[in-house]
Amino acid sequence: MGRFKPLSTAPVPERAILVGVDLGRGDWAIEESLAELQRLTETDGAEVVQVVTQRLERPVPKTYIGSGKVAEIASMISSLEADVVIFDDELSPSQQSNLERAFMEPTKVIDRTALILDIFGQHARTREGRLQVQLAQLQYVLPRLRGMWSHLVGEQTRGGIGSRFGQGESQLEVDRRLIRNRIATLKEELKRLEKRRNVQSKARWESGIYRVALVGYTNAGKSTLLNRLTGADVYVKDELFATLDPTTRSLDLEEGRKITLTDTVGFIQKLPTTLVESFKSTLAEALAADLILKVVDASDTHAQKELDAVDAVLKEIGAGDIRSVVVYNKCDLLDDAERRGLAIDSPNAVQISALDGTGAHGLLYRIAQEASEGDTTMTVLVPYEKGILVKMVHERCQVIREEYVQGGLKATVRASERMHDFLAPYEVTE
Repeated sequence: MGRFKPLSTAPVPERAILVGVDLGRGDWAIEESLAELQRLTETDGAEVVQVVTQRLERPVPKTYIGSGKVAEIASMISSLEADVVIFDDELSPSQQSNLERAFMEPTKVIDRTALILDIFGQHARTREGRLQVQLAQLQYVLPRLRGMWSHLVGEQTRGGIGSRFGQGESQLEVDRRLIRNRIATLKEELKRLEKRRNVQSKARWESGIYRVALVGYTNAGKSTLLNRLTGADVYVKDELFATLDPTTRSLDLEEGRKITLTDTVGFIQKLPTTLVESFKSTLAEALAADLILKVVDASDTHAQKELDAVDAVLKEIGAGDIRSVVVYNKCDLLDDAERRGLAIDSPNAVQISALDGTGAHGLLYRIAQEASEGDTTMTVLVPYEKGILVKMVHERCQVIREEYVQGGLKATVRASERMHDFLAPYEVTE
């Protein structure tokens, strides 16, 4: 042992107080919503030291919570040495400013939206994902700039250093203009990326590939399921929003049909509108799908509410009418009675454990059933010089029988509507 104890260089987690207001409406109980907020807070690397609730008919316009509760939290901040106060609902810029004054520096006041944006900022890996996060963050910050330069106004009344740089309000306007310009630039860049994505999506559509999108509540196990079905190596971690950027992998079904599976960003209740808007190009993968797999954590006591939240977002982006299958994941955590009950309550759903592979074969069979819905049987004679079309027959159709004859490949196949259109000029009678 030396004379001095080594100092730890590990970052010290921030200490957070969570605040929720029970307005007596909504599908989620205040305790459930705050439990989810705690998971979000821990995902962002902070430690929850206190949870505070208040029952109100409506939020207080000035501070969202009552003045007595503001004083109570201010006292808690001091005694618990809290660094940040996190509200479960979105605060207006003026409410946030008033609360910051009441709690005094250096205590930060943020809301659920800011917390989710911070998590998204950590997890965005692709260029498009990072741009979408930047856009949502700037749209959130813009109306909250007021007051950030008020210290300069105080300096101007005294003269001295800082008094020769013009009015603080002028600096505020400069900042606003810079942020608006940056927002416009980001929107243009995202439009270009969206066009490129649409070209790729259109190419997949024209190729006749059947497209499946995995959607679901965050942490439902979508990435694990994608890895299980396709042998992919997508990042998986037991935390909220571990996957932010969409990942597409191809898969060959037993019948020979090639499909694509896309893992999308996880949903959450109270998902901020700005985020839904910013991530529409990512969620467009679900909008462009032929089939949506709604992945649900079967072991979660809020499974139905989470499924309702997923349906609400799908409806918001215009994907509510796309064919879908509910997939109950993590069924290895249920006992036999619970699995039987789930089968009775949701007879059309598929039960699976993406972790150990139970039910994976059944899910692939169900996908094959959905993919072949609307298929027609036809016999075609494809000339040998149409090599790409011959390849498509083997990859995109279910080949019932085939033979190589003088004129080309003669095959009887089950073809999707798109493939039927490709092959119609080569159709022959038996």
